[in-house]
Amino acid sequence: MFFDRAEEKGDEPFLWRKEKRGWVSLSWREAARQVAGFAKCLHELGMKAGDRVMLVSENRPEWCIADLGIMAAGCITVPTYTSNTERDHQHILDDSGARAVVVSTAKLAQVLLPALTRSSGAEHVIAMEELPRQQAGQLSICKFSDIALGTDQDVVDARRRVSTIGRDELACIIYTSGTGGAPRGVRQHHGAILHNVAGASQIIAEDFGWDDEVFLSFLPLSHAYEHTGGQFFPIGLGAQIYYAEGLEKLASNIEETKPTIMVVVPRLFEVLRTRIIKGIEKQGKVPHFFLQRAQEIGARRAQGSPRLGDKAVDLLLDRLFRPKIQAKFGGRLKAMVSGGAPLNPEIGTFFDSIGLCLLQGYGQTESAPIISCNRPSAGVRMETVGPPLMNTEVKIAEDGELLVKGELVMHGYWHNESETARVLKDGWLHTGDIGHLDEAGRIVITDRKKDIIVNDKGDNVAPQKVEGMLTLQPEIAQAMIVGDKRPYMVGLIVPDAEWAVEFCRSHGCGFDFHKIQNRPEFRKVIGEAVDRVNADLSVTERVRRFIFADEPFSIENEEMTPSMKIRRHKIRERYAERLDALYRS
Repeated sequence: MFFDRAEEKGDEPFLWRKEKRGWVSLSWREAARQVAGFAKCLHELGMKAGDRVMLVSENRPEWCIADLGIMAAGCITVPTYTSNTERDHQHILDDSGARAVVVSTAKLAQVLLPALTRSSGAEHVIAMEELPRQQAGQLSICKFSDIALGTDQDVVDARRRVSTIGRDELACIIYTSGTGGAPRGVRQHHGAILHNVAGASQIIAEDFGWDDEVFLSFLPLSHAYEHTGGQFFPIGLGAQIYYAEGLEKLASNIEETKPTIMVVVPRLFEVLRTRIIKGIEKQGKVPHFFLQRAQEIGARRAQGSPRLGDKAVDLLLDRLFRPKIQAKFGGRLKAMVSGGAPLNPEIGTFFDSIGLCLLQGYGQTESAPIISCNRPSAGVRMETVGPPLMNTEVKIAEDGELLVKGELVMHGYWHNESETARVLKDGWLHTGDIGHLDEAGRIVITDRKKDIIVNDKGDNVAPQKVEGMLTLQPEIAQAMIVGDKRPYMVGLIVPDAEWAVEFCRSHGCGFDFHKIQNRPEFRKVIGEAVDRVNADLSVTERVRRFIFADEPFSIENEEMTPSMKIRRHKIRERYAERLDALYRS
């Protein structure tokens, strides 16, 4: 797909980065040469078809070149988060058996290289920027700029080579947090990604019209959502991709690059909504009046109960109010697609009311990842995640679980047959989500069977992993963390009784389970135990704040099952108000 688009587009711009002199592009033709050159050099390093290559980098043009180059060599990309700890890198290196690693900066290499030196399989490091030699030990280091040099003949050779790769062959292994804690490697094959691209492209073609599309990439490319939606989907469309400078400069980057499609997570919409409302309020009474009318009309439209005069007011808003909002988003935006985490329907209704098309989608890493997406032609309902993509089967199991079948479904987890057997049965992917199909065939997600926490940015956190690490501390007997749709994790802690008695003895105070928790020195020691755990966790997993439980979790108070598993819903119900307060105070 990529080489076909590159041949069609030639010297047209493809990948953009921001430099001191402004935005600088890499053409499709030059990108194809670099991809082919990268693939050729991987072979020269001794890499063979099926070998795994780990990719550790922030979003940038080299990410795309490396990813495509790895696949063009017949190898398998293993993307990892830049926020991964040394322990995370070690697990992925050992589990995937990666023979080479591509890393962008010396800062990221500082965390990665200690794990690399302990890895038995890794042999080569390809660095996008200069790395201190002393960090690498016996590993061979190659410069990305030396490797990604190709010729037109290399492109011809690469095209011949990739023509032999089938849709069923493995393209990448994307690690996602499992209920047991250790990240599982999802085996995404080429056909799964191409299935997603074709389905998403159909929505653009039929509902919006296919034109010179422009994407702004800012979600982590190591996440399946951005990997497919922000990289391969644009390639399928022959679109341009701009790489944002970071979230702090996202607003100005949007105005500068004028994207036509944006792949976004719900948390960003919440932030943008707050900024838009505050900005309009500062402009005076008239803009504020327009905003209120727009929201009222939008709410009534969402409820299916418009008033007689709404159409006239709507036309006025289209002329005097909405164009100013749209200009802040570059003026060409066709749609913002929300995924990675559940979207509050009120947020969707707000953006619709101010003239920005917001489509909520749904998926999982195990489905490459897009399963469904709202589309105007099917009628956008904010409480749904839209109809399934074309050539995607969806059915509801007897217990209400959503099951998915089609080329988009993974072939299983890497070296994890037990988990594969649990979620793949007779070709059906068991999503772990509870839902139903509405009268128009749109998917409605109502609950979650699985315990994975999805924060407000769409990052997955396995609570058992964090809780297990907390309870390994001598000061902590039990723990539960929460953070679904929230900006960070918070915890509920049950101190270890024996340790607490000893603490009281050493501090000359009598033991009382409730009173001791109010002592600052007691809380400080527990906080230090939490900090020790946080040091070995990624940014998204860290427990930022905590409260103490009133009593230990037990079978008697219905907070544990007979098999000694915590009943999360029971505990959340009991402590909901106090846990919520941790995000306010």
